[in-house]
Amino acid sequence: MSTADMDTIFDGLHVIDADTHISEPHDLWTANAPSAIRARLPQVKEIDGAKHWVVDGDIDLGAATPVSVVRSDGQKSDGIEFFGWSQEDVHVASYDMKARVRLMDELGIGAQVIYPNVAGFGNQNFTQIEDEELRLACATVYNDAMVEIQRGSDERIFPMALVPWWNIEACAAEIRRSHDMGLRGIVMCSDPDSVGLPDLGDPAWDSFWDVCGELEMPVNFHIGASQTSFNMFGRAAWQSTDLPEKLALGSTALFLENARVLGNLLYSGVLERFPKVKVVSVESGIGWLPFLLESLDYEMHETGANANGKLKMLPSEYFKRQVYGCFWFEKTAPKKLIEDVGVENVLFETDFPHPTCLYPDNREHVTEVLGGLTPHVRKRVLQDNAAELYRIPLPA
Repeated sequence: MSTADMDTIFDGLHVIDADTHISEPHDLWTANAPSAIRARLPQVKEIDGAKHWVVDGDIDLGAATPVSVVRSDGQKSDGIEFFGWSQEDVHVASYDMKARVRLMDELGIGAQVIYPNVAGFGNQNFTQIEDEELRLACATVYNDAMVEIQRGSDERIFPMALVPWWNIEACAAEIRRSHDMGLRGIVMCSDPDSVGLPDLGDPAWDSFWDVCGELEMPVNFHIGASQTSFNMFGRAAWQSTDLPEKLALGSTALFLENARVLGNLLYSGVLERFPKVKVVSVESGIGWLPFLLESLDYEMHETGANANGKLKMLPSEYFKRQVYGCFWFEKTAPKKLIEDVGVENVLFETDFPHPTCLYPDNREHVTEVLGGLTPHVRKRVLQDNAAELYRIPLPA
């Protein structure tokens, strides 16, 4: 595919990358935190000669690696050596959001949606903290920092807010506060029942779903968004596999884990009761979605699951109305299945700077997989769907 072909496909589009990550700067929580709690917030300390993220003095959140596979010179690693990298080893755009904007310009990306690393993809890591006030502060201080990033990017970087899902009332309040500060969506835990709370289909969560719908704050279920679903090196791989194989199998299992999350959500009745709520399955691909929806529709009648009266439509119809999927490395599904998933239900992502990210060939990949589709479809998938969902302003 020639450069001219690529330029034609991207011409006039404000391409929106719906899933990227920030390699959190080591002072993200402490730089502007209230002095009374600064020493207790997440920060990097040395443990047994290695840097770790630590909270409340001695709670170890894990190794302080940037989880970036892009070297400081811009070259991408395709192995597992990134496990041992520090911030000095990776591209500055992994952690510096001003540099991120410059890289976006180089890659032809108009806007990006940002997700965390340290907190966990569903903000589940902070549940290790017993002090609920400190646990809440870990989320609110992060969100304050994200507001500054969004403003500093001239509305081109859009971080999703962390919410204190372990307290439903506080969760609703932080969604409202984040919305009022200008954030455009939330990071949500997929399985709050893993820590003893009701699952998300329980009426106990109605105030949460209500505020998300009222304020048009999309509920984003990133892969690995709970203690239950994050199984990268757990049950996915056989013991006989080596570490690179475990990472490959675990990554694939994480993508498909979101089928369980969406299946429960579509049967739960939540989308019937809260028709304004929008849900995103993040970093999970779209190739499995037509099968999931066809299966849910079939089994609803086959098993009598529609007899309880919770659903007035088919699961696939709720999906079309309220749910989105994201693709990045896939080729088959974007070429052949977008109509089956729904042209208005598909978002594009790169997953920069994580393993599996498209960098640096996002233009070439998009041109290959979307080049045969109509300009209308490309515009919806690369720009309009995400712009409408996340209320992202488009250039005049």
